[in-house]
Amino acid sequence: MSDVQKAMGLLITSFNKYSGKEGDKYSLSKGELKDLLQNELSELLQNANDKSAIDRIFKDLDTNKDNNVDFGEFVTLVSCLTQLCHEYFVDKK
Repeated sequence: MSDVQKAMGLLITSFNKYSGKEGDKYSLSKGELKDLLQNELSELLQNANDKSAIDRIFKDLDTNKDNNVDFGEFVTLVSCLTQLCHEYFVDKK
């Protein structure tokens, strides 16, 4: 399995680890997203414990306004963070 395929599997596994605890297993509630951000991305997101920051992230991710973050919306977050990290580390060279 290629590195990209492994990364895709990890994204799916990470999403599934948090989704469905409060309802639909195919989406993240605000509480589930908060847990995911705090446990999986706190090093990248300095405000992972800030309620208003979580609210803003949730609102921005929930593009269809169904009050949940689905897998596609989650992948958008990870993609944007990956892009920011890449640019950060490229500039450090």
